[in-house]
Amino acid sequence: MKNILKKFSVFALGMLFVVPACTDLEEELFSEVTADNFFQTEEEFIAALGQAYSSLAPIGGHANVWSVSELASDEMVVTTKGGDWYDGGVLIDIHRHEYTPDNGFFNNAWGVLYGGIGTTNRLIFQFEELEAAGNEDAAAFIAELRAVRALWYYWALDAFGNVPLSIDFTDTEPPANNSDFDTGRREVFNFIESELNEIIPLLNASTGGGAYGRMNQAAAYALKSKLYLNAEVFTGTARWSDVIAAADATMGFGFALDNSYKDIFAIENSGSTENIFVIPYDKVFAGGFIWAPMTLHYASQGTFKFTFQPWNGYAVVEEFYNSYVDPVTNPGPQGPVWTGLANFDPANDQVKNDIGTLDSRLSNFLVGPQFNADGTPTEDPAFETEENAADPDPDGTRLNFTPQNNTVHPNGWRQGGVRIGKYQYEIGGTPDASNDFVIFRLADIMLTKAEALWRMNPGDGMALDLVNQIRARAGVDPFASLTADNLFDERGREMFAEMTRRQDQIRFGKWGEAWWEKNVSSEKFLIFPIPQVQLDASSALKQNPGF
Repeated sequence: MKNILKKFSVFALGMLFVVPACTDLEEELFSEVTADNFFQTEEEFIAALGQAYSSLAPIGGHANVWSVSELASDEMVVTTKGGDWYDGGVLIDIHRHEYTPDNGFFNNAWGVLYGGIGTTNRLIFQFEELEAAGNEDAAAFIAELRAVRALWYYWALDAFGNVPLSIDFTDTEPPANNSDFDTGRREVFNFIESELNEIIPLLNASTGGGAYGRMNQAAAYALKSKLYLNAEVFTGTARWSDVIAAADATMGFGFALDNSYKDIFAIENSGSTENIFVIPYDKVFAGGFIWAPMTLHYASQGTFKFTFQPWNGYAVVEEFYNSYVDPVTNPGPQGPVWTGLANFDPANDQVKNDIGTLDSRLSNFLVGPQFNADGTPTEDPAFETEENAADPDPDGTRLNFTPQNNTVHPNGWRQGGVRIGKYQYEIGGTPDASNDFVIFRLADIMLTKAEALWRMNPGDGMALDLVNQIRARAGVDPFASLTADNLFDERGREMFAEMTRRQDQIRFGKWGEAWWEKNVSSEKFLIFPIPQVQLDASSALKQNPGF
């Protein structure tokens, strides 16, 4: 059961998820908000602040910032399964790095990013009005909102590069990006860095209680370390010493690696000692985290006794899954680690997490023959009628998540591909999950510092020790030394599905390489195109190079 503070945090920060359903047409104009008619109590302050955090809700859903980052990487794919999931070819184009400005996923991502930025701009304006009227509490809220806005701009910078800086809520002119891509990207980087430097001393230094799920000092330092980690990509100038300083500051807040990797992502993960900043989802008060519908097979409804039928979409690219296992001599567990398979105990609705000496991070996946909640094998009743007769899935009607996918289009196997199992699925769950979605955690910061140390000195002993601490928690042998390949692979194994793989591939020079159903791609695909819809709406925007 989530603790009381978490429950309060979810309600206070997530209550605005449901506000749009109201039908009060007497809406107060933002320009009429003054210190005399708004934000009179601490509860009103928190409720207003919650709007900034509720705007993060789409991150855990489909067709947004997370989706384009993951599906364009070598981690995940959504294959076309007959008539399912073609969607005009947008998913195929993202996977193959053949995307164009017309791809609707990019417009959705842009909308989420600038929706979040716009919300924080509005709230900053309102709190500044309070501050001008003499309210001494407003400054801390302004600093926190600027930290949330910096996070949004970090994601925008990473995805689209030369994005417009829109920071004045009262500005009626369409925001423009720089006419020169590289200059514009550096300007956005410098803005984020300047904001973080200025506001970190003003943020809450606490990490628990009422600071949970909010941008406190630790979260801002974590953001700063990740900004510097990618500085050479963003600006052309490496900042490895700054990475280390920001990582050290983050780790100084007392976070500790969880003993169990899978517990970081459990349904009840608010007590994790590792998580630095999360989106505190709740299936009742703060929905939007919908990975179960997005990845699981239609028939998985029986495995987990879901109240809904999943969509059979997101799957893991076979080569990426194989980075955890040797498919010949050490093939991994035959079944999901969280629940529903070979060691199924129908009396307790659970399965033993017994994977021996294998990498414990295999809990990231659901793999192997599937079983219903009563212990009977799960069947795919539409197998015979909906599969491509010329290339039938060799697993037949028995639902079996095997690593192999036959093709990305047009007749992908319905059961093809290991599925996402990173976050624990709730028995009897709804489409919305209650797991807190991790944005920053200690293992990432440790690996971030290790990489910076290694890039400055490939033989650095502390870098090796940090990486081996992560490997020890996973139950695998330590590295004798660090190389570009094993450091890259280790980041992939640890950080699967945490919106870091694309950055890693770009930073390690692997983004343009070929992988399954993707040819070598040109440098223009290092950045996503500014959506055509946005260009059509504003002549102030300039398209990214090559598009």
